[in-house]
Amino acid sequence: MSELLYKHFETTRSYFLKNVEALEESIVDVQPEGFNNTLHWQVGHVLTVTEQFMFGFPKKSAHLPENYLELFGNGTKPADWQEDVPSVQVLVEQLKDQLKRFKEIPAESFQTKLKAPILGQETFGELANFSIFHEAMHLGQIQSMKRLIQGMQAK
Repeated sequence: MSELLYKHFETTRSYFLKNVEALEESIVDVQPEGFNNTLHWQVGHVLTVTEQFMFGFPKKSAHLPENYLELFGNGTKPADWQEDVPSVQVLVEQLKDQLKRFKEIPAESFQTKLKAPILGQETFGELANFSIFHEAMHLGQIQSMKRLIQGMQAK
């Protein structure tokens, strides 16, 4: 089971990084009509939420600045940003580091029962699987938003 989680996380993260690294800098902060966020936010959100799910950010993980919750946490949006925001390139490096740290999680940890269910997930492994699902869902958003923005700019 744990080998499958490592493989799925690595596959999803690899596709995510490939898509993000291919984004033109000129479009990452464009907010299309009907969207509450930007490509830049999507990248930071995946990083931040994965850190919360897998590493207990911010209480148990010091790998990301605490203000990432205010920038990229659930319910946040770029329109509310009032401080320096890390570039997409910085976020990409942090995503790569996070992948390395994920692969270092001991396999037996995935069997650990959570103190209380999180989003219906009862074990750490189920939460890891949900994290992969969450990332893949946002990858789809990034792909759609990229096409939409490029189509708007082509007009």
